[in-house]
Amino acid sequence: MKPTTLLKGQHRKVIAALRKMERGKRDLRLELLEEISNDLAAHLHIEQELFYPAIAHLDADLIQEGYEEHALAELALKRLRDTEVGAEAFRPRCVALRELLEHHIEEEEEVLFPKVERALDEDELAALGARMKARFEDALEQGFEALVPEAMTQTSADVSKSHLEGPEGLERYLSEAELH
Repeated sequence: MKPTTLLKGQHRKVIAALRKMERGKRDLRLELLEEISNDLAAHLHIEQELFYPAIAHLDADLIQEGYEEHALAELALKRLRDTEVGAEAFRPRCVALRELLEHHIEEEEEVLFPKVERALDEDELAALGARMKARFEDALEQGFEALVPEAMTQTSADVSKSHLEGPEGLERYLSEAELH
């Protein structure tokens, strides 16, 4: 499976769950919030750990923007998780998270993914997709709490980007990613 196909499927699942949660009752919201939290954390994790480093050379500015959008989405999710599902602020925070993600998804799918599919051959796409799918399952099993820093001042994007800093950061990060 191509990594872009895998990511598009994950995008659709999270957006659909967020829309459902916006309209849902308390019990459904609680169930969906946990599912969305785990799915989104695992999704962000594989993009930051495997996908972005593998394609960073294609559009470094767009990748950096992607990390920042991940950080904002993660902070929005943390705020949502910190809100009582029956509170007046819950639905607006859910809508804000969905809208942030929709903007990010649109850029990825319309700008970044076509570049990836043009630049990588079928074997490279298949290998990257397989690594990402396997890592997603592992990350999903770990769950939100294990993947996302607890503090509101730090996100998983910050942690991932710190590996890229310095003259040999990308090579170091790629070699670490291959070990997973």
